[in-house]
Amino acid sequence: MNPLPPAQPPKLLDRVRHACRVRHYSIRTEDAYHDWAERFIRFHGIRHPDTMREPEVNAFLTHLAVERNVTASTQNQAMCALLFLYGAVLGKPLDELKVVRATRPKRLPVVLTRDEVRAVLGRLEGTHALIGRVLYGTGMRLLECLRLRVKDVDFGLNQITIREGKGAKDRLTVLPALVVPALHEQLAAVRALHRDDLAAGFGRVYLPAALAVKYPGAAAEWAWQYVFPSAKRSTDPRSGAERRHHLNENAVGRVITDAVRAAGITKHASAHTLRHSFATHLIEGGTDIRTVQELLGHESVETTMIYTHVLGKGGRGVTSPLDSM
Repeated sequence: MNPLPPAQPPKLLDRVRHACRVRHYSIRTEDAYHDWAERFIRFHGIRHPDTMREPEVNAFLTHLAVERNVTASTQNQAMCALLFLYGAVLGKPLDELKVVRATRPKRLPVVLTRDEVRAVLGRLEGTHALIGRVLYGTGMRLLECLRLRVKDVDFGLNQITIREGKGAKDRLTVLPALVVPALHEQLAAVRALHRDDLAAGFGRVYLPAALAVKYPGAAAEWAWQYVFPSAKRSTDPRSGAERRHHLNENAVGRVITDAVRAAGITKHASAHTLRHSFATHLIEGGTDIRTVQELLGHESVETTMIYTHVLGKGGRGVTSPLDSM
């Protein structure tokens, strides 16, 4: 009998994905780290990272800023990916990097007036109309809204729990009274859809790995279903299981951007602009800055303070000299 050939060690990029999954990183982070590692390798002529160190990493990150003109956040993501590659995958943490950093422009957020918000929301229909109202009424990020589970909406206390928001932190925000009837209708429709999925042998949603192990039956429970599920089931790229995921972030974002254009608004506004508008209108109405900070989930109050600068600009904060003549 011929002996079996020795097993081939996993490829480097597969090791990157494995290291991400062991640490329960999101599929978005996993894809990003995988792609940056591949781009780094290709930039240096398909050299293995084992043969490269700080000089090559510095050269790649500087190239992104100087030649590619990427944003500061994009360059920072690439740097985090390469630090992960060397520290978590290769076990050879990098020393201090000396990189030409991309400049972070100091821009004020785009904010819609209340009339503009009404115009945008008035051009959304069905589930998208509800999502738009929830975004503006709670200050949530779009992905935070789409990831909401049934159990996260508390009608008794009029609040919504946002799980693992930016920075992997939970927080609470207000449940607007005006969306309560529509949310009840949405959940009734979702419950009927969930019953149909269960009857067809499906009905299990994605759960973070630790929860899936601790509560193996929870994925099929009503409480864990998404508030805004996709119309179709899809195959999980990691497990291969057929499940019903939440609505696609990019698709919903495009619908809201189209509504902005349809409303005749020339500002560069998007779904995230509804979050900026929520914060600005709260502060404009006299809400304490610390309260707004908690609702938005900002680590530092300085981040929230940018909305006070928005209120201090333009016609609302300054009297034009023309009006003094």
